[in-house]
Amino acid sequence: MALLNLNFSGGKRVFNFDQPVRFQDKQNDVLAVGELLIDMISEAYDDAVNSNTYSRFFGGSAANLALNTNKLGLRSRVASAVGKDGFGAFLTRQLEQEGIPTDCIQVTEDATSTVVITKSRSTPQPIFYRGADFQLNYTPDLEHAVKQTKIVHFSCWPISREPARSTIGQILSAARAAGALIGFDPNYHPAIWNKGEDGVACVKSIIGQVDVVKPSKDDADRLFGTDTPDNHLARFLDLGAGLVILTMGADGALVSNGKDKLHVDSVATEVVDATGAGDAFWAGFYSGLIHQLSLLDAVKFGMEVSAYKLRCVGPVRQYPDIYQLADHKHGGEQRS
Repeated sequence: MALLNLNFSGGKRVFNFDQPVRFQDKQNDVLAVGELLIDMISEAYDDAVNSNTYSRFFGGSAANLALNTNKLGLRSRVASAVGKDGFGAFLTRQLEQEGIPTDCIQVTEDATSTVVITKSRSTPQPIFYRGADFQLNYTPDLEHAVKQTKIVHFSCWPISREPARSTIGQILSAARAAGALIGFDPNYHPAIWNKGEDGVACVKSIIGQVDVVKPSKDDADRLFGTDTPDNHLARFLDLGAGLVILTMGADGALVSNGKDKLHVDSVATEVVDATGAGDAFWAGFYSGLIHQLSLLDAVKFGMEVSAYKLRCVGPVRQYPDIYQLADHKHGGEQRS
């Protein structure tokens, strides 16, 4: 298995908590690269996975990020692959109905990927059925989208299998050359990798080659073994991450740029469905960055958008007007 070793020029971004991140003027705000798939979500909460009734939802981390950022007023695209089947048509149609361009959605002969999720008030345990999602190739349309976007985002899904893994390498090289901010969600699940492949090594190899990583405590435990949040934060920084946002559920988040470390409190008051809360955080965070909030306020806005998602079952249909960043106030943090 080839690891992603890219030689970027121009150096890494420097992040300051009290300053906004500056972007070049581009046609697109966010390009989310990765899985566009069907989420089959249980009607009932059942950590034993005994539920008999499941409903179909638009799903996939990258797709949900594009959907959420679009609802928060950003210009978003998703790059993925779906099957030439009813599920693929459903997903593409959902994007079109939301006004999200589909020129970077590739259609293949493989079945559209599906994830079965039994609802949980803690961390859902998904079951993966992979088909088309990793059949993503680097095309002229995709290259044009990368060069015309401010933020490129991806997760573990596209780097877990070929040809998407090689496509990500090309995307990251083009994104760095174009001055885009690169965000990586290290949502590592052993089940999405082929047997015998060292997925952990692949994930670790890419952390130093992106700008922002946002692992959850569960993600970090799967990558490094169970440990304290502070030790996990240090490991991501040691691997070369420019900015690490380690989310810890009800315990909030630890954020570090390698020099300073902050603790940001959770603002969640109710947990109805934890599915997609991490994607909602990313959406709020990116929205804050694009709207030129300070880095710290962008993190806090991500926490607030995630808290809103926790009160909803399935995808968020629409965010209230207060999430359009007008007269929005943020809570406190602890600096260490």
